[in-house]
Amino acid sequence: MRTRLSVLAAVALLAAGAVAPVFAHHGWSGYDANAALTLTGTIKESGYEHPHGHIRLEVPGKVWLVVLAPPTRMERRGLPAAMLKVGGTATVVGYPHRTQADEMRAERITLAGQTVELR
Repeated sequence: MRTRLSVLAAVALLAAGAVAPVFAHHGWSGYDANAALTLTGTIKESGYEHPHGHIRLEVPGKVWLVVLAPPTRMERRGLPAAMLKVGGTATVVGYPHRTQADEMRAERITLAGQTVELR
């Protein structure tokens, strides 16, 4: 009986640890939806990974980390990874992070004249 309880406790701890990153991941309240930004700049880095894609966008005087949508959503809406080319120009509209001065969450992105809604 004691062994069974130990096994159940271990399984419960492992399950809780696996779920913890999910809860830590979505902190949209960390972005200020009352302070919309529109930034145009050069893509210095791009990532098309889960849970969210990203770009580093260089604008005059600053490089922003722009959090994008999940890759599956971007793909469905017409934004494949190949469009996020380093060296390309992008315009993003979104919200700044409340505590990270160089981070924003993108609502839409425009590349090569094509605008994609991300949220």
